[in-house]
Amino acid sequence: MKILVTNDDGIDAEGLVVLARELRKEHEVWVLAPDRERSGASHSVNLKDPGRVVKKGERDYSCSGTPADCVMLAYLGILPFEPDIVVSGINRGPNLGTDILYSGTCAAARQSALYGKPGIAVSCAIRHGPFHYGAAASFVRRNLDRLLEFCSSDQFVNVNAPSNDDESLAGRWASMSRRHYHDGVQPFKAPDGGLYCFLEPGNTESIGAEHSDEAIVAAGLIAVSAVLVHPQIMAGAQSGETFR
Repeated sequence: MKILVTNDDGIDAEGLVVLARELRKEHEVWVLAPDRERSGASHSVNLKDPGRVVKKGERDYSCSGTPADCVMLAYLGILPFEPDIVVSGINRGPNLGTDILYSGTCAAARQSALYGKPGIAVSCAIRHGPFHYGAAASFVRRNLDRLLEFCSSDQFVNVNAPSNDDESLAGRWASMSRRHYHDGVQPFKAPDGGLYCFLEPGNTESIGAEHSDEAIVAAGLIAVSAVLVHPQIMAGAQSGETFR
């Protein structure tokens, strides 16, 4: 199987290196990842400026664009192969519940699904190190065929693992939690007269049932969720309903 590995932490991120190395034990793996960190880029794409692709190794490339750009370029033929699947990660930090709306890691998997190909996002679900990626990488390699069964043009698979190197760590299907972010901002009036605002990440509150992705990771297991790609009709509305 030809696998494209990408991420939003950048081409040199440890999580990407560990994931690509593990998958290469059984598959043909190509890497096309952003040339710098793109965390929080969500599904942004580069519509106006040209993307710069640089060959870093035999099957490793960097791109000046976003994670979604990397997937688009791969499927549009910029590299000498066509992916059978995109595996994005391993992200340095969680992508639980509401996090997926901001995540460049998840956007890469979503973009693959939009092309009608399987997409899997993988994250190490702690906010502060030390980060250990072995459990997540091994889980994806061991369970890749099963995870593919739940990928389609309508959904991608989101995997969140504890920071752990236990290669036998088990996983469990999870519902998506709802996350509330208690962030702050630190403004700074610069000598040039501009107001610069620095985001100060605060505590994150998660709401979910006992089988939510947050609860399963907290229990020391790997959380696996299927995430819908296409927007659904809003509650209470009827398709074709007229506004006057």
